[in-house]
Amino acid sequence: MAANKFGNRKVLVDGIKFDSVAEAKYYEQLKWLKHAKQIKGFKLQPRFVLLDSYKKNGKTIRAIHYSADFEIHNLDGSIEIVDVKGYETKEFLIKKKLFEHRYEYTLKVVTLDDSFGWIELDQLKKQKVKSKPKANTRRRR
Repeated sequence: MAANKFGNRKVLVDGIKFDSVAEAKYYEQLKWLKHAKQIKGFKLQPRFVLLDSYKKNGKTIRAIHYSADFEIHNLDGSIEIVDVKGYETKEFLIKKKLFEHRYEYTLKVVTLDDSFGWIELDQLKKQKVKSKPKANTRRRR
């Protein structure tokens, strides 16, 4: 399948079309976790209302929705909402803020990294900052 504007190739697994190879791999991991009884279950593409529709000046303004990649039901009854991303766009960051304002759930953004495996995107950014060699700040005289 062709790559999208972010360079991701759509992937078909179990008859389900995923937006990226990483998203398909995360799905495979969730299937394994469910089979191993590490999680109760999961849903694909859960949809959330970020802003209800409303009327203004005689016009109906449509609601704004957000579809995450996965909704994970943990053994302890907690629910995690997970999005698989290589990086966060400005549009996604706005939707994430609206989601976190409206819902109690935490929205986890994960990525697949060659060095760390599955890691939250924020943690990966911190790791990359730590591992960057410091620039030589000594002045020559």
